[in-house]
Amino acid sequence: MLNLKEDDNALCEVLTQAKTIAVVGHSDKRDRTSYQIAQFLRQKSYTVYAVNPLIKEIDGQPSYASLQELPEPVDIVNVFRRSEYLSEIVDEAISINAKTVWTQLGIWHQPSAQKAIDAGLNMVMDACIKIEYLRLRVSSARNV
Repeated sequence: MLNLKEDDNALCEVLTQAKTIAVVGHSDKRDRTSYQIAQFLRQKSYTVYAVNPLIKEIDGQPSYASLQELPEPVDIVNVFRRSEYLSEIVDEAISINAKTVWTQLGIWHQPSAQKAIDAGLNMVMDACIKIEYLRLRVSSARNV
């Protein structure tokens, strides 16, 4: 089982090569972590798609009900949903050929992670994408 959280070089590569990120569980409330991190990712020049079936749009951008509805392929599926939802999210990520599933702090489900890895996806669990981005100083690679 390979959780890329333990491999700084792999994490840096994932963050440097990614261009599009789907934020599953993106909130439209500015005080929520998912909203703040999605905004951070947008500021770092990623294309960010909100995936939340309960919201139609966030700050004028459409919110999609599922990963299958996204208008283009995504590199990272960043998950802000509880661990019990991870299995179905991984299934969706596999079905759209996402490259990486990244779950935020506190989100951990070993069988889902194994399923993603078995399907050839990168898996990062229990790690904040913003914290890792800043810790690894990825910004220099993004602003080329």
